[in-house]
Amino acid sequence: MKTIIRLSFTFMIVIACAVGAQAQSGYSTGIGFRGGVASGLTIKHFIKSDAAIEGIISTRFRHRGTTLTLLYEKHAQAFNVSGLQWYYGLGGHVGFYEGSYYYDRHHKHYHDKHVLGLGVDGILGLEYFIRDIPFTIGADIKPYINIPSGGGFWDSALHVRYVF
Repeated sequence: MKTIIRLSFTFMIVIACAVGAQAQSGYSTGIGFRGGVASGLTIKHFIKSDAAIEGIISTRFRHRGTTLTLLYEKHAQAFNVSGLQWYYGLGGHVGFYEGSYYYDRHHKHYHDKHVLGLGVDGILGLEYFIRDIPFTIGADIKPYINIPSGGGFWDSALHVRYVF
């Protein structure tokens, strides 16, 4: 748990110190909540007008663990609607799970006390920036593959972020 707190703190310092451009959608950084299969904290920071880095600290209640995800995302205006953006990206994750609750796609349980999951993530989403109350709302699909323990999975979620 101390490792997760240290990584989270380090990630927030990097985001706070980064120099980014104002995004096409009108904000540079957003912090909020992501609710879905994996729920938790999401932080998005634009590094160019059409590119962002997103960090997600989430938990999967079914596996009783925590996952740290880092994604690089490309953004573009969607359907000629001001403030509506679609995005796609690629990244990776590291997860820490309790072994008796974690299982692979064949429902094989791990009897280790702790399971470490590393993997590759993709993301495809749609986001709307509400300028009057500086928030974004959105939805995404995030497929991922756990490399050491095998198996591919789908994660989908809704998110709300305060932007500045």
